Amino acid sequence: LFLIFSFSALLGRLRHFWIEAVAGAGLTLAVAAAASAALPDAPKPAAKVVVAEAPPPEPPPVFECGAPLPGRQIDSPFGLRRLPWERHGRLHEGVDIAAPTGQPVLAVADGIVTKAGESASYGRYVEVEHGSGLTSFYAHLGRIDRKARAGQFVERGQSVGKIGSSGTSTGPHVHFEIRQDGKPLNPVAFINREFQTVADLPLKAASYVSPRVRVAQVSAIPESKQALMSEIAAQPKRGKGQRVRARLKFQVPPTVEAPQVPVVVADTAD
Repeated sequence: LFLIFSFSALLGRLRHFWIEAVAGAGLTLAVAAAASAALPDAPKPAAKVVVAEAPPPEPPPVFECGAPLPGRQIDSPFGLRRLPWERHGRLHEGVDIAAPTGQPVLAVADGIVTKAGESASYGRYVEVEHGSGLTSFYAHLGRIDRKARAGQFVERGQSVGKIGSSGTSTGPHVHFEIRQDGKPLNPVAFINREFQTVADLPLKAASYVSPRVRVAQVSAIPESKQALMSEIAAQPKRGKGQRVRARLKFQVPPTVEAPQVPVVVADTAD
């Protein structure tokens, strides 16, 4: 009986030990979980940010052409033309744009002034080189701007001179040309247009010359041509069906080395 009682007491102690052990382990886990929750979150590894490379900027246009007289219409187009004092037509190598005397004539694109002077036919003129063989030409000016001398850089929209009627002119206007390697092109193909590459330049279309000869109507005859007008008036008139003939001969703008008369240069304060 004593042995039985002793064994029962031993079993009771063992049961009590296991209960305490399990309870202690649970309490330890609960304390550890609470302590872990109280700690700040461990920093997470930063995500790798992939930055896409920006595409390279597009190159500037090879030729961005404005207008010498914005808002003004062309009065005499590019092509074969016969003036009243001429017996035969010839190529009008640019376009004529009329405007009031003194109105600024603007460079159509950035470039370097290569020529600025005066000739008997073109009057006061300015030529600007734009690269890729392209040049612009402004003639019959009343004045040449001081900032448009040979060798100076001009920006698109900068004044190169003032409207006038110098040279062989029938009234206040600018004679405007576009040339490529010295060959005259139709300026209408370029005015107010942008060309990204040399391949985009409309050289073929702008080189076309219609076979039709336009007889020009003018409001005034230059004094230097009045004698020719008298000779033509004395000649018999052509009969119906007779076509006006034309000579397709390019006229090269005058060079600065040619003899020149004094140039009237516009004051920058104008």
